[in-house]
Amino acid sequence: MLRSTFAAMIALLAGSLAAPAAGRAQEAKLDDPTIVAIFDAANTAEMETGSLAQKQGSSKEVRDFGAMLARDHAMVRQQGRDLAAKLGVTPTPPKDDQGAKDHAAAMARLRPLKGAEFDGAFLQHEVAFHQAVIDAINGTLMPAIQNQELKALVEKVAPAFEAHRKMAEEMGKKVASK
Repeated sequence: MLRSTFAAMIALLAGSLAAPAAGRAQEAKLDDPTIVAIFDAANTAEMETGSLAQKQGSSKEVRDFGAMLARDHAMVRQQGRDLAAKLGVTPTPPKDDQGAKDHAAAMARLRPLKGAEFDGAFLQHEVAFHQAVIDAINGTLMPAIQNQELKALVEKVAPAFEAHRKMAEEMGKKVASK
């Protein structure tokens, strides 16, 4: 299974946040500027993978799903950026952020694939990516958000992540059964 960018970021954050305080060499700082940066990176990654599927998907359904992901995540990313500007928050990626490298690796794995192989790998990636986002929102990000407007935005868009995950899962089942 393809490892998603967001899953890798959250695993890093969750691992350092879950470690006992006495055993931490450095405490991870998960504040609103860091959460805004994670949110922005996740949406940017989805815009890119969605655009790739829009171009490389072998079925109309996968291409349409990719287009929807690119469109939906562009809208949500802009909402996050607009809110950050309104609040005067400068997005600050986590220290030692591997996100961009991990996303580049995922794209490098997907780009050479063709046909049903691309569709299956892409959909598998999307299920894992969206599940990681849902888990992160519920278990790590929401409890750490301090600003109520940021919290409201994340709560408002969270159901779309579940809808995207379900759609990718259902399409993945169809591709696997062919």
